Amino acid sequence: MNGLIMAGQLLLGLSLLVILHELGHFLAARAFGIKVEKFYLFFDAWGFKLFSFKRGDVEYGVGWLPLGGYVKIAGMIDESMDTEQMAQPAQPWEFRSKPAWQRLIVMLGGIIVNVIVGIFIFWMLTFNVGQNYTVNSKLNDGISVGAIGKEIGLKNGDKILAINGNKLIRFEDAISSKVLFDGAQLTILRENKTLYISVPDIILNKISKNDKENFISPRYKMESVEKVSTPDEKADKPSFFDKLFGRKFEKPVYPAYAAGIKPGDSILSVNGKQITFFDQFKEEVSKNKLKPITINALRKGKEVNFDLKVSKDGTIGIIPNLKMPETAHVDFGFIESLPVGATMAWNTFVDNAKGIGKMITGKLSARNISSPIGIAKVYGSTFDWVKFWTLTGLISMALAFMNLLPIPGLDGGHVVFLLIEMVQRKPVSEKVLEKAQIVGFVILICLMVFAFGNDILKSFGK
Repeated sequence: MNGLIMAGQLLLGLSLLVILHELGHFLAARAFGIKVEKFYLFFDAWGFKLFSFKRGDVEYGVGWLPLGGYVKIAGMIDESMDTEQMAQPAQPWEFRSKPAWQRLIVMLGGIIVNVIVGIFIFWMLTFNVGQNYTVNSKLNDGISVGAIGKEIGLKNGDKILAINGNKLIRFEDAISSKVLFDGAQLTILRENKTLYISVPDIILNKISKNDKENFISPRYKMESVEKVSTPDEKADKPSFFDKLFGRKFEKPVYPAYAAGIKPGDSILSVNGKQITFFDQFKEEVSKNKLKPITINALRKGKEVNFDLKVSKDGTIGIIPNLKMPETAHVDFGFIESLPVGATMAWNTFVDNAKGIGKMITGKLSARNISSPIGIAKVYGSTFDWVKFWTLTGLISMALAFMNLLPIPGLDGGHVVFLLIEMVQRKPVSEKVLEKAQIVGFVILICLMVFAFGNDILKSFGK
């Protein structure tokens, strides 16, 4: 059921964005009197389709291959590779008969719509739910530092005062793209001493290679045990990938449950080391993988000891009750929320550009490329409308950027050839366009295979 919910959210979000993207091309073409023959969600590869109907001169339908969608514009070399039509004399209602500037607008139509949709989504989210943020000045216990943060010199309990000399108001800004993509200088307060620590611009790549490791987070006090994992939980069953690939399923071991730890217990120490913060507990437990430990806890005013063996993944099977940091909420008016939402959308677009640039220069691993499998996991197995629309807005801006890339077969590839035509004052030959379309198709298929391979390997923990 969880898989169906994830797939359903992905299908709904992408279908909406694909339809609107193609609608941008469709409306621009019709505005210039260009005939549109097909409007499809998903591809009807080799002529197979789930259903279709015709209204006027346009065939509307849903294909079987869920890798996007398309509009078939008469007189244009596109995904259909309709060379027979291109061999006929040009007609006044065809794409190739129109001025280059009109064709350019048609090709940019989908990208423009994706940008508008992204801005609109973030605008409405900002207006409806406002913004929550962690008040940095209220983090009296400082930050918790993961392995990557420790590599650059940060320590548990540090307090971040400023980023590049600007006072830090919202803690979230310390883990924003401006820091992770561009690098930054952090002003740190440590034991009443002011220090300056540089965040390298390759930090995101290191974080990406250690998905389970946090860079930094607010430091949480560990108040009590909220939940103890039990053997009868649904997670104690072979996963879909276990069954599909015949992978050996090992029933999870829950040391805390076996030792008798219960919800409400307050952990005081691990192997004699006093525990106040969650990062202290996690560090003490994780460094004793497959080793015995002794936990001293407080239960109904009495101290009790538990002897147990840490599992191979460095956990004991509990969810702690943590003291959360103080947060603030900001509401925005209808008009006031527009520039805020537009800024969020623009930052997403810029982050995509920076990410591609870092991949090209080797500063960001290509392992970060995700297929629909990875995107579905981000949507999650429960529906939350704020999360759904936030992710859909992010994807809309990502689609706008990806389609702008100068890869033949994508809108950006067509734009490049149109710009060349406008400069040299004559069209690029149809043979060149046909070959470029094939090359672009091969590139896109290879990228898709690579992305799916990434997510499949991640499912095996690689």
